[in-house]
Amino acid sequence: MPRRRIAAKRAVLSDPKFKSELLSKFINSIMKNGKKAVAEKIVYGALERLDARLKSKQSTKAAAGESGLEREEDGSVGGGHVGSQHLSVDALLVVFDDALENIRPSVEVRARRVGGSTYQIPVEVRPSRRTALAMRWLKIAAAQRNEKTMAQRLAAEILDAYDNKGIAVKKREDTHRMAKANQAFAHFRWG
Repeated sequence: MPRRRIAAKRAVLSDPKFKSELLSKFINSIMKNGKKAVAEKIVYGALERLDARLKSKQSTKAAAGESGLEREEDGSVGGGHVGSQHLSVDALLVVFDDALENIRPSVEVRARRVGGSTYQIPVEVRPSRRTALAMRWLKIAAAQRNEKTMAQRLAAEILDAYDNKGIAVKKREDTHRMAKANQAFAHFRWG
C-alpha cells in the first residue's frame, strides 16, 4: 500500500490504425526499449497475416458450403465478406478480442503462509489483471513458436487462441487446473 496516495491510472491512447485501446495496450506490451514503431510493425504485420489466413479459411469453408466465422449478428465478421479483398477492421478486432478472451484466466493461485506452511490459494483475477496476463501469455507463447518472424509467430498464436488451442490457452487451462486442485484451501483467503 502506498503511504501518500494511490497512483492514478494513466489513460492509454488508442492506436492510430484501428482506433482500439486494447490493441494499443498490446502494442505497448510487445514494445522493447521504447521502440514503438518496431512493435507497431510487428502487431500490424501479424494482423495482416491473420487477415490473409482467415480469408483463405473463409474461402475454403465457403467452397465446402459451410458458413464463415461465427459472429454474424452485426455483419462484420460473417460469410458476407468472402468476395471482398480483406476482412473489415471490426472483424479483425473481434478475432483479436475473442483470442484474448480465450486466454484470459478467471482464477489464479496465490501463495499464502499459514502456520508455518505455504498454501496455494485460489483467488479471482481482477479484470485489468486478466487482460494483462492474457497479453503477457500471448506474447510469451508467440515468442516460443518456430515461425521465422515475430509477426508470423504472433499471427499463428492469435489464430490458435481464437480456435481455443495453442500455448497461451494451455497456460490458462493449467492455471485453472491448479486453482481447481487447490480449492480446498480457499477458506484461507481472508486469513
